[in-house]
Amino acid sequence: MYAAVVHALGEPPRYESVPEPVPAADEVVVEMLAAALYPLVRSFASGGHYTGGDALPLVPGFDGVGRTAEGKLVYVPGMEPPHGTMAERIAVPRAALMPVPEGLDPVAVAAAMNPASSAWIALRERARLRTGESVLVLGATGNAGRAAVQLALDLGAGHVVAAGRDPHGLEAVTRLGAHRTVALDGSDEEIATVFGAAAADADIVLDYLWDRPAQLAADGILRRRADLTRTLRWVQVGSAAGPDMTLPSAWLRKADVLVSGSGLGSISLARRNAALRELLARLPALTPATEIVRVPLADVEGAWESAVRSGSRIVFVPAGGDEDPGASEALSDREPARP
Repeated sequence: MYAAVVHALGEPPRYESVPEPVPAADEVVVEMLAAALYPLVRSFASGGHYTGGDALPLVPGFDGVGRTAEGKLVYVPGMEPPHGTMAERIAVPRAALMPVPEGLDPVAVAAAMNPASSAWIALRERARLRTGESVLVLGATGNAGRAAVQLALDLGAGHVVAAGRDPHGLEAVTRLGAHRTVALDGSDEEIATVFGAAAADADIVLDYLWDRPAQLAADGILRRRADLTRTLRWVQVGSAAGPDMTLPSAWLRKADVLVSGSGLGSISLARRNAALRELLARLPALTPATEIVRVPLADVEGAWESAVRSGSRIVFVPAGGDEDPGASEALSDREPARP
């Protein structure tokens, strides 16, 4: 069979022949239909993810959708290196398989689950969103941020503010239901002032950016917050703007601010899997927020570092899967994708 294989950390995988998987006693072989490419997958493949691990060679791919020998469509979560999902067939613990609701496109599920799950787990497990609360999504124009806007509303948020740099992305989240947007352009003082006007009374911040945008958001919110004893739950999910930020100690003393993170180590595997099952059941009722770029797995090496439009996601489809021969036209070769 064939798979994408990384032989050197940081280099694109190659499409090549590999041995068939040999399942252990508690495993089954799953025929993979779709596996998405996103920052976490690239991070694992480069050896740069915070969970560590640099075993080579490795098959990339953190999750995906496949079919069992009995013909059941299943979601495969949490496959870490060196055994990833970007292969024609993989061995998976039977207990890990999650049924996909009938009528859903496997490629669409593969594209949606990672960004939606990052938002779902952050909102449900870390922020514990309550009906009527106000949410600021910092970094709302990417795939995960768009999903966060939609899921916050679906969970009963009373007011959602979406912040990001891409004007087209801000228009998209407005169509998804965001009540107000913040464009991350202008001077630092201007941006902080806009945050203060738009989100001073936020209950929750879902932060996909960190670095300078997060600092400006916190500064603006705390300057204008009417009741500093009203708890602000800041959930750090991603660091698209940079890995570090300045956090003045006074901010944590002048107001009730709770800072937490949402990632692979922030909740137990059992809670994570329960949340993923809830999300899968909810998918049929949600409007797709991600544009899909279907690419044959055989083209993985050339597509690995290609850029896609904001709000789009590459999904690799093994041979025999549901391929769209025109999908690769959505790729751009003008600049590499951001890791």
